[in-house]
Formats: sequence, structure tokens, C-alpha cells
Amino acid sequence: MTVAGGHEDEPHDHAMGSRLNWLRAGVLGANDGIVSTAGLVVGVAGASAPRGAIFTAGLAGLVAGAVSMALGEYISVSSQRDSERSQLDLEARELKESPEAELAELAGLYEAKGLSAETARRVAEELTARDPLAAHADIELGIDPDDLTSPLQAAGASAVAFTLGAALPLAAIMLAPESWRVLSTVVIVLIALAVAGVISARLGHSRVRLAVTRVVVGGAAGLAVTYAIGRLFGTAVG
Repeated sequence: MTVAGGHEDEPHDHAMGSRLNWLRAGVLGANDGIVSTAGLVVGVAGASAPRGAIFTAGLAGLVAGAVSMALGEYISVSSQRDSERSQLDLEARELKESPEAELAELAGLYEAKGLSAETARRVAEELTARDPLAAHADIELGIDPDDLTSPLQAAGASAVAFTLGAALPLAAIMLAPESWRVLSTVVIVLIALAVAGVISARLGHSRVRLAVTRVVVGGAAGLAVTYAIGRLFGTAVG
């Protein structure tokens, strides 16, 4: 059965899509870490602050950002998972209460995809005999009951990605000579953002040049603003 075989490939497709989503989330988390921490340390450096103050501010921003990202991702994925479970529970009840109606509905969905009525009915019967909930969840809800996203994993991945991204500008500004610390940090950050833009574009099958330009220009503008604020208010307060 060609169609049944195609359905058997679905878990692989779901897994591949899930991995790509994780990669995109990781790239975005790292990008957030780079931009937010770079803006923070460059702004503090613009106020001519000593190295210790810059490190303290950068480290505080790294920790706060990682915690915030983890909590946000945990809450978001938990809500999504609760919604998916609710839909699966409803579908399971409908299958138990009205199995024939659900079978007809499944056949109708496959027929709407272009199968003949006879083939659609046969496919629906075979999939129902194997795992009715998985069959309905796949075509009706786009959910794999065995592959629901874990909130803890999502939170951990987001925190790690943000931390790795944030560590780059923090290390750059701490290791560079004082006279070059802002310029070297900006250059390293923009290169890192360009790399993140390339990866993001490849994963999303979008135009690389546009993605890189967007993220680099945005990052450069953010760094310029934070540095100017640091210079302005650092001098005023000093």
C-alpha cells in the first residue's frame, strides 16, 4: 500500500520537523543572547566603566536573560502541550463513543486529499485497526501523540542557547585591550550575528542575504544606541 507506506513515514517527518524547530529555537535563543548582552556590555563600556563593572553587568544580564528565556519557553510549551493533550483526550472520547462515525470521518479526510472513496475507506480501516488515535491525531490535528514537546527540554535548550550566545560578547569585551574593547566586541558580535542569520535562513529556506542584512543591521543599530546612551548618561552622571 503506497498510501499506508507514506503514512508510516510520517513519524520520521514529524521528528525531522521537530528537530528543525529545535534548531531554529536554538539559533533565535543564541541570537537574543548575543544582542542583549552585547548591548548591555557595550552600553556600560560606553560610560567608561571599569572592567569589573562591565563584567558584573554582563554576567547579571546573562543570568537574568537565561532565566527569563527558560521561564518563557517553559510556560509557552506547557500551554501548547496542555492544549494538545486536551485535543487528544477529546478525540479519544469521540473514538470510544462513535467509532463508526469517526471511521467515516477519517475516510472522508483521506478522500478529500485526493484518494478514491474505496481506497480512502480501506486506508482508514487499516490505520484504525492499527492505532485509531494516532491516525486521527495525524490527519485532523497534526499532532503525534508520542512526540509531544517537553516543557523542561524546551526551557533547558532555550537557556543553554541564550547562555552560549551571551557568553560571546561578554568574553570578547573582557579579553580585549581597553582601548579596543568596544570596537572588537562590535566586530565579533556582528560576525556572530551574520553566522546566525545564515543558519536561520538555511533552516527556514529563506534568502540568506536578506536574513543576514536584517540581523546585522538591526544588531549594529542596537549596539550604536546602547553605546550612545552609555556615553551620554555615563558622562552626565559622572
